[in-house]
Amino acid sequence: MSPSADAAQPLAQTKDQNPLTSVEAAALANSNATDAGNSNDASRGQPAAAAPGASELASTKITLLGALKHFPDFPIPGINFIDILPLFQDPVVHEALLRALELQVLEFGEQAKPDVIVGLDARGFLFGPSLALRLGASFVPVRKQGKMPGPCVTAAYEKEYGTDFFQMQEGAVKPGQKVLVVDDIIATGGSAAAAGSLVKQLGGELIGYLFILEIAVLNGRSKLDGVQTVTLLETNE
Repeated sequence: MSPSADAAQPLAQTKDQNPLTSVEAAALANSNATDAGNSNDASRGQPAAAAPGASELASTKITLLGALKHFPDFPIPGINFIDILPLFQDPVVHEALLRALELQVLEFGEQAKPDVIVGLDARGFLFGPSLALRLGASFVPVRKQGKMPGPCVTAAYEKEYGTDFFQMQEGAVKPGQKVLVVDDIIATGGSAAAAGSLVKQLGGELIGYLFILEIAVLNGRSKLDGVQTVTLLETNE
């Protein structure tokens, strides 16, 4: 465990007095360090306007990490499945998730504020519309081929058992609109890359990808052409 995580441990207690994980403790330590750094900036006459948002985001991430559930050996032996669905079961935690996602998007910068949130089939639909509403953006779904009516654009992506196809309705994204693609998890990156391709086919400006979790060992970011990619929560698994 890092020194910063050690320093956070005395403070890292839940309401039931259960110690937080090392990841959660590190997040708390980083939050405290950020607050201290911003305080020092203010004492030197530097602006500290970003401090409240950064501190709120760090503390909210701790809440979200604590709500995740873990299922070893699912769906196959050797896989530790991290379940995000509990984030939506408690209204307080659900609100915390939306707020954290909102703050994370705001960190992209005002110049990159999205006009459109594109959510991937199917878990991107769980939070994409609510996030879009908060940001004053429209929401556009990406679905499997044959699931949407009317003229559509199509992009292929590789899965472990073959090729699949994503579609988006023509006109759903207007030329020049700034688009953020969201999904629950980035794994191999193929489906996210296909969604990005659909945005570009319609003339949209792809400003970034936002995920709740990432399976880093699969290196899905390598398929996203260097587009800004942000993962809300980090785990050691």
